[in-house]
Amino acid sequence: MKMPLPDSMVSLIEEVKSLFPDDPKTQRMFEKCFSNTYETTIRSQKDGTTFVITGDIPAMWLRDSTAQVRPYLLLAEVDTNMADLIEGVIAKQISYINHDPYANAFNEESNGNRYHNDKTDMTALMWERKYEIDSLCYPIQLAYLFWKSTGRTSHFNKSFHQAVESILNVWKIEQNHSEHSDYHFERDGCPPQDTLSHEGKGAPVTYTGMTWSGFRPSDDACQYGYLIPSNMFAVVCLRQLAEIAQQVLGDDELTHTALHLADEINQGIQTYGKVDHPKFGTIYAYETDGLGNYNLMDDANVPSLLSLPYLGYCEIDDPTYLNTRAFILSKDNPYYFEGTAAKGIGSPHTPENYIWHIALAIQGMTASNLEERDEILSLFKQTDANQHLMHEGFDVNNPEQYTRPWFSWANSMFSEFLLYYCQYSVKGSPFYKKLNLEKNINKR
Repeated sequence: MKMPLPDSMVSLIEEVKSLFPDDPKTQRMFEKCFSNTYETTIRSQKDGTTFVITGDIPAMWLRDSTAQVRPYLLLAEVDTNMADLIEGVIAKQISYINHDPYANAFNEESNGNRYHNDKTDMTALMWERKYEIDSLCYPIQLAYLFWKSTGRTSHFNKSFHQAVESILNVWKIEQNHSEHSDYHFERDGCPPQDTLSHEGKGAPVTYTGMTWSGFRPSDDACQYGYLIPSNMFAVVCLRQLAEIAQQVLGDDELTHTALHLADEINQGIQTYGKVDHPKFGTIYAYETDGLGNYNLMDDANVPSLLSLPYLGYCEIDDPTYLNTRAFILSKDNPYYFEGTAAKGIGSPHTPENYIWHIALAIQGMTASNLEERDEILSLFKQTDANQHLMHEGFDVNNPEQYTRPWFSWANSMFSEFLLYYCQYSVKGSPFYKKLNLEKNINKR
């Protein structure tokens, strides 16, 4: 039985639908996608925390759960119950990080359920232990945006402080992964992208100032250990953490540590993360090892190179970003696909010629003109397989062929795209300052 929608959600749905009076398809898509996370994936816990399944997998990802509830921050501005629910998500994420900062997905309780019996340091609470930088970035981002949206600071408690100290420690250890890290991960009988080479330590890297990641936000193994967009996301989140430490916690030491680490990682990005491309000029690489090897591509999952302005790392008109964007939205990107029904960015995580609704949402939100956003909206309407919901990947020649019929992250990303299209954005997010939201906020 579905939970009844809160009045704040119904109100915003009706408000957005009113902006498309002659477009019932867009109305229905927003209504279904925006309510999907709330109706199907959120589970309030007896301890006041909130568990959020990713959809068709019964586990909670630190990354996905943040993206799933992020559009609801617009509701949390005026809806105390929704704010409580999101604060519960933050509390659950923090408890998981304090359990093990290297794990990416967790069970609702310590039941021993897991994706696979991997060779790594597992516990009964973990669903999977693929170490990904973004898994630690997203909870910081959500805590920051929740503060900006609601004014609440109660979530910046002792557990939060313990978690961010753990995050900082991991990121500093992983600046010297080969020498200082004990993390390892091996999976038997799987495709190469599901395990780490070199006895679970990954391909060799050298010190760059950046922090190492075993896996991408797709949960696929990194080819080279310095994942550039995830390091960029870490820079943004470290600066957000410094603002929290300075303005809320009054912790000068934490402020200094966060800013210093952000500067070290950013210097590494700017020194080792750029490539002079013969066709596109100076662009950002997707991955590097600091040893002269580069992986030039982009992946549909966020953080991605396409998402840099969305993350807040740079402006939409940044020259290097524009060069990089031109590259990744071209056939020079091995995971850019064009077909008879759609074109966009896919992933090695899904079949060839499959592109992702998540990447379309990011492309639309980082577009510099309304024409491109209109084109993206049209693509959404043509590629939902008449389900009024989003999917993971779909065939560019036949959108009725798709992966993951129930994927809450994709539904939330479409919702956030359409909200941005209609001049709504979450307080504290990079795009908020670009929009004149006062008339919309006052209506709510």
